[in-house]
Amino acid sequence: MGVAVWALITYIAVIIVWNTVLKRNIGEAMVLGFVVVCAFGGAGVLPLAWAGIADAATEEVVFAALAFVFMGHLLTQLGLIERQVTLLNALFGRVRGGAGYVSTAASALLGGASGSGSGIAASVGSVTIPWMTRSKWRPDLAASLVAGNAGLGISIPPSSSLFLLLGSAAVAPVLTADQMLVGAFAGGLWTVLYRFLVVFVWVRRHRIERVAPEGILPLRTAWRQSWSSLLVYIGIAIPVFLTVDTGQNLLAKWIGEDAAGEISIVVWIPVLMIIGTILVAWRRLPRTGSEWNSLLAAMAPKYAVIGATLFFAFAAAASLGELGLVDDLSGIMDNIHAPAVVIAAIVGVLIVIISAPLTGTATIAAVGGVSFSALTAAGVPPVAAAVSILIFASTEGASPPGAAPIYIASGIANVDPARMFIRLILWFVIPILVIGVLVATGLLPLFAA
Repeated sequence: MGVAVWALITYIAVIIVWNTVLKRNIGEAMVLGFVVVCAFGGAGVLPLAWAGIADAATEEVVFAALAFVFMGHLLTQLGLIERQVTLLNALFGRVRGGAGYVSTAASALLGGASGSGSGIAASVGSVTIPWMTRSKWRPDLAASLVAGNAGLGISIPPSSSLFLLLGSAAVAPVLTADQMLVGAFAGGLWTVLYRFLVVFVWVRRHRIERVAPEGILPLRTAWRQSWSSLLVYIGIAIPVFLTVDTGQNLLAKWIGEDAAGEISIVVWIPVLMIIGTILVAWRRLPRTGSEWNSLLAAMAPKYAVIGATLFFAFAAAASLGELGLVDDLSGIMDNIHAPAVVIAAIVGVLIVIISAPLTGTATIAAVGGVSFSALTAAGVPPVAAAVSILIFASTEGASPPGAAPIYIASGIANVDPARMFIRLILWFVIPILVIGVLVATGLLPLFAA
């Protein structure tokens, strides 16, 4: 194994020991993990550290996560969340665990449009996490569900990762988008059905009951009292619209195709929602300097943990890339020779490992082609091979310690992200990996040629 693989193993071990065994802060663990990765650079430790820090400093998800903390705090402090929950309970409160089912369905519907795990965690989490926590879901469970569902941004077509995979040198001569689409929808549907099963089990395991009848207003009354609080979600609708084909075409006519392609759903959702919150709740905003100081001071502890954790997670990922992690793991894939089910399992595990510090999209770009070649060489049909790769990579939203959706969801829920790690691995990472293997081996059909 190359030095980058050993650096990755050491990085994960250090974080687990520091946070789980020694019970230290997750932010401290991520900083220490980054330092350990850089130590593998030997004489080039300083350039390696600088490359990681420079990459993290320009990472839009770091800004977005901090902006979502501020947005969620504003929504709560200005009373808009309370009004939204009143309306949502009037619609779904009579269904046991209804908020969890709605959160999962919304993640699936937004999956292809967002193309991003962070985008799903941000948009869906900002609405459903506060609702779930007020309808008898524990905050860490609510955040875990949103982070676990974030992978639908990759596994549900037409995601950007799908087209990235189709464009790779290994896949392009074998598959077209038309050949791939039905199979990709079927594969994505298997992962959605599994997530609904998770909600069903969690609702019963954690005794999440219906909202008490006295807490549910008649729908007409709830709408009259709370409809204006929903206007803040125009801040979600606008960026999502501008990332789908119709919105992209319209925007390209206004500002040019190159500029339209640079619109980031993750950045603009919190910015527009903060603006919308201020406009809708203008009369409830603090009026004096001391009131503003109190409002902002209450958020400082959240920034200390989430900011450090996310920043150094991205810094470590960039430094691992500089060490040659992708090349090392690609070399391992090239040398695998075994039956199809074994190849599928090994490829899946390697993709999960790579996508933990990186993003799913970056993983597809780096090793999607070589993974496809390894699977098809073992006898896996091309469509099944491509779909299983997307499913494997979709674990990135739930793979600790580097997955951005974990920190976005935990920031909205105001919980320690480390509390979610084991649950996410057991309920999302491992089962989705198994689903990918079952798809590759044909045990879960794709209904495609």
